[in-house]
Amino acid sequence: MRLKADLLLFMVAVIWGTAFVAQGIAGQYKVAYLFNGVSFMLAAFILVPFIPKGASGTKISKDQWKWMFVAGVVLFIATAMQQVGLLFTKVANASFLTSLYAVFTPFLLWIGFREKPHSLDLIAVTLAGIGAFLLSTSGRFAAQPGDSIELIGSLFWGLHFVVIGKFAIKFDSVSFAAGHFFISGLINFIIGLFVEDISILVALPLLGAILYRATLSIGIGYTLQVWGQKHTPPTDAALILGLEAVFAVVAAWVLLGQSLLLIQVIGCVIIFVGVLISQLKEWNSGKIEHNHLVEGR
Repeated sequence: MRLKADLLLFMVAVIWGTAFVAQGIAGQYKVAYLFNGVSFMLAAFILVPFIPKGASGTKISKDQWKWMFVAGVVLFIATAMQQVGLLFTKVANASFLTSLYAVFTPFLLWIGFREKPHSLDLIAVTLAGIGAFLLSTSGRFAAQPGDSIELIGSLFWGLHFVVIGKFAIKFDSVSFAAGHFFISGLINFIIGLFVEDISILVALPLLGAILYRATLSIGIGYTLQVWGQKHTPPTDAALILGLEAVFAVVAAWVLLGQSLLLIQVIGCVIIFVGVLISQLKEWNSGKIEHNHLVEGR
């Protein structure tokens, strides 16, 4: 069972990493909000059949609606900034800068809930900052606009994790996921109707990217993540799911022909090490949260 769970988590890392290529395709078509909107609303409908049946599984309380709305708005901001950032930066940059949410999250918990960061978090933030600079600027002092957007967006991914970890755990995970996915998608879609051309969605490559992201990355990926983390040790889960950004870089290189300079590769490695260090305290504690990583990216 453990081997099976590890293999499924490895599959999730591949799915989430390669999903950045789908987002990169949307970036090539200069569409962000409509792409997010359709993807997340479709993913919400995909999750509906998996919502537990019965009184406790189908009844949604006012409290759940409130936190689904909050989580949905935060997810909207995170996804919008991520996708808009991809209009101005590479897939590799976006994937690694987004991964900084794992480093930022402890500090958001400190600010919001007075949970003091572990000393390892300070080391992780320092390394991640150095790596982000090398990746974004190639050693120069002029950061790319898209990288700045992605970096700010990673803060909202971290905030999304805080909301999920602190409030969503009280409710059924699948119904909560479907609900706040739909809210995020709806806001994205409405904005997209005003600022983007909806006719672009008929492009076959873009339709393929939407279907891949909605079905695999958001729908199936989330389901496999939940199951896998119930049957494997925390070290396995953190390490395997942490490979998401690595697969994104490899996929962008193979499928999109996006290359990186050596100094940017070094930046990627430093960021990845920083993210892993930020998880060491959880490996030592012997436990990992069910919603430890932001689901469905």
